[in-house]
Amino acid sequence: MHKKLYIPGPVEMSQDTIQSMAKPMIGHRMKEFDALYASIQTKLKKVLYTENPVFVFTSSATGVMEGTLRNLCAKRILSCVNGAFSERWHKIALDCGLPADNLSVEWGQAITPELLDAKLKSGDYDLVTVCLNETSTGIMNPVKELAAVVKKYPGVLIAVDAVSAMTGVKIEVDAWGLDVCLASTQKAFGLPPGLAVCSVSQAALDRCATVKGRGYYFDFIEMKKYHDKNQTPATPAVSLMYGLDFQLEKMMNEGLDKRFARHKEMSDFTKAWAKKNFALFGDEHYQSITLTTIANTKGISVADLNKELGNRGYHLSNGYGAQLKEKTFRIAHMADFTVADVKELLDQINDILGTTY
Repeated sequence: MHKKLYIPGPVEMSQDTIQSMAKPMIGHRMKEFDALYASIQTKLKKVLYTENPVFVFTSSATGVMEGTLRNLCAKRILSCVNGAFSERWHKIALDCGLPADNLSVEWGQAITPELLDAKLKSGDYDLVTVCLNETSTGIMNPVKELAAVVKKYPGVLIAVDAVSAMTGVKIEVDAWGLDVCLASTQKAFGLPPGLAVCSVSQAALDRCATVKGRGYYFDFIEMKKYHDKNQTPATPAVSLMYGLDFQLEKMMNEGLDKRFARHKEMSDFTKAWAKKNFALFGDEHYQSITLTTIANTKGISVADLNKELGNRGYHLSNGYGAQLKEKTFRIAHMADFTVADVKELLDQINDILGTTY
């Protein structure tokens, strides 16, 4: 039995999207692929409100996170850490042997502009990394305001992990001044895992040209050479790119503002239920729009709840990591879901908890 996925990736996929990837194969050096890449590029720029190139990598977002650090760090990295995935980006920097410090706050809190400004005054850093939507805690950092702080310091770039938010919330890459904004496709894009997208500013490309040891697969300079020809340096996942083009076209047809409003409506509905029956985890001023992290104030067994949901054809996420497992649980509301889908799950939870607890 298929379990309907209410987890923050991979997400539930619509049948028309699944079918869009069942096209005959083409070669990635054929003109047909050039046209496919160009179509994707035009739409990605609209989704991200940017004129910057938006690279498409055949990888998870984690690969592009590593690539970003290797491409852009010439002096020292400041990693903004407020959960498991922002913490991972800092660990990647250290594992790559790059000089890096962290600006950490308690899980459930957001990175504030004041905290970032205080760190950047030292002049020690040339790259700031921040997670827009910290998937482990359900906290959305104020990236627009954080980017404004970064721009006060010449020579400092900002790279944003928008993995679980991109296409679910409005991200104005150019207006905000983001140098790198990356995500993977198995979340709000409503696609399978396997692709990552990454907008790159001219300032970032200029920095890349001065940095040695960028590697090969995620070398932004090499990527740009092929990107300008509507190609990729290495063999891409062509079938997934058919799906990406299809989903982006659906977004255009829905209308981006309507899409963002739909995600906000789902978020508001879920959070109202959470506050009535449990409590929200973390600072209510910085809550995610694409997922809700719920504090397990009733002390239920989240594992048992998920087991019974599984028997009924549904699946949600337990808390992430040792810090939050069983202390929280997470419901994702993104991609092609509507309020009706969210209500479907919450009705099941109400029924289970009403008869068990």
